[in-house]
Amino acid sequence: MSAPAHRPGPPRRGLPCGSTRSSRRTQVAQTLDAVAVRTWCSLALDALGRAREEIDAINVYPVPDGDTGTNLYLTVESAAQAVQAACAAPEPALSDAVRAMAHGALIGARGNSGTILAQLLRGMAQVLADRDTAHADGPRLALALRRAAESAYKAVAHPVEGTILSVATAAARAAQRAQGDCAEIAAAAHRGACAALDATPGQLAVLDRAGVVDAGGQGLVTVLAALVESLSGERPRSRPSRTTAPHGNAPVAGSVVKEGCADVTGTGGPAFEVIYLLEATDEAVARLRTRLDELGDSLVVVGGDGLWNVHVHVDDAGAAVEAGVEAGRPHRIRVTHFGAEDAHTTGATTRERTQRGVVAVVPGEGLRDLYAEAGATVVLARPGEPPASGELVDAVRRAHAREVVLLPNDAELRHTAAAAAEQARADGVRVALIPTRSAVQGIAALAVHEPDRRFDEDVVAMTSAAGATRYAELVLAERQSWTSAGVCQGGDVLGLIDGDVAVIGTDLAGTARTVLDRMLAAGGELVTLVLGDGVPGSLAEHLEAHVREGHLAVDTVVYQGGPQSAPLLIGVE
Repeated sequence: MSAPAHRPGPPRRGLPCGSTRSSRRTQVAQTLDAVAVRTWCSLALDALGRAREEIDAINVYPVPDGDTGTNLYLTVESAAQAVQAACAAPEPALSDAVRAMAHGALIGARGNSGTILAQLLRGMAQVLADRDTAHADGPRLALALRRAAESAYKAVAHPVEGTILSVATAAARAAQRAQGDCAEIAAAAHRGACAALDATPGQLAVLDRAGVVDAGGQGLVTVLAALVESLSGERPRSRPSRTTAPHGNAPVAGSVVKEGCADVTGTGGPAFEVIYLLEATDEAVARLRTRLDELGDSLVVVGGDGLWNVHVHVDDAGAAVEAGVEAGRPHRIRVTHFGAEDAHTTGATTRERTQRGVVAVVPGEGLRDLYAEAGATVVLARPGEPPASGELVDAVRRAHAREVVLLPNDAELRHTAAAAAEQARADGVRVALIPTRSAVQGIAALAVHEPDRRFDEDVVAMTSAAGATRYAELVLAERQSWTSAGVCQGGDVLGLIDGDVAVIGTDLAGTARTVLDRMLAAGGELVTLVLGDGVPGSLAEHLEAHVREGHLAVDTVVYQGGPQSAPLLIGVE
């Protein structure tokens, strides 16, 4: 599709974009390694956090729902978390870092632009991980950027110029023409992306009338600027950005732009955005693409190797989900009604907000049922896939309450939960974050939860109950390493009390007894045992008997946690 010539006019509204600062870095060739990938993701997340609101404000295509910046932020947040975990190894490999980046973006991709960004990162990873080397040079980075743009175009059912796709292609072409190390290639790609971004209003009439550049393209420029900074130590120079649309006639949020159209069509577009992860074969996904293309528009399917992220705008959300069920196993299903105040899951109906709810992160199927029975809205944490702040925000919305108590149940989720709470407060929900570090602390908090009393009093009671609960978990050591309790060998049972290794044993039962004795030495009234998948019930009976013999006044309760990362969780109140 040929793009119309760009007409001269007033400056377009958008975020800073421009040439890089004069280089003061050393003349040593700059290469891309695992540490640089981690730095890139961290800088990109920070930059998108600062730019999120402005990118949201210029979001008019394909649907003017003002969430492109937020979706890109949540996508990069998931990628950054995955890279951080991959780089925890002593000497992380570039291949491990970029694969983690791509996988994290895939499972956390949100919205049209976020899904396309996930495919861009996947395309880069396919090139950067195909050699067993510690770093990539300039030509290889340029090739990765070209593969990224090509794979993103293939993932979109009906590519449209003047979008993030155009910006990605221009960045790749500029990188291919450039010479030098990775820092110079990244700088050339950023300059090419900036030029393409400025041209987007001449390619899409809806952008031209609104006086804005493409929001997804603006987000990609922000991500590329972070890449430049991670490799050169220099943030690209920026020019002042417009804070108001020059024409003053931007489309009203809630109207819909059909993909491939050059105008806002009011409410004539699909009513729902449907996103889900899908486990399916390549052949099944090919059939799914055809089916979803018949149902709606803005279709983007990204991924591969059995795991896909599906995004589509439709009028019949149920049919889109059913098509995923026919293709494989969909999960993390999200259905958003355009223009609605809340995101609803399939089959949900509009209802009056309740006064108070509880949102909790739990590590197993069994605990999910337990928390749900207690009235909590649950976010399931899968091994190796910690939930992003966007999932917690979704859960707060599903709780559909004016006041929400948030239980992260993991020390590593503290910052993620804080970000989710801040975003939910911006939506008008009163949120209290109780810093629970284990699911057993969350159980203690839920046990004293009383939604009928004053919010502050309820939060204080739940916080006190959680804080009065010591927690432990038993895990298997993967390899020989130093711990706070000494040197462990691969296969040893480690007893962690309040997050630190306190006991090293050779069998689960013996280590659990020692952990319990240490925890109960300071007193206690109630022991909570949560058994992981595959742990026999006889272990619980054995530990209950051990508690009765040494601590007559202490009660014991047992729960089945189901599949989770730890074989045994222990709480002592």
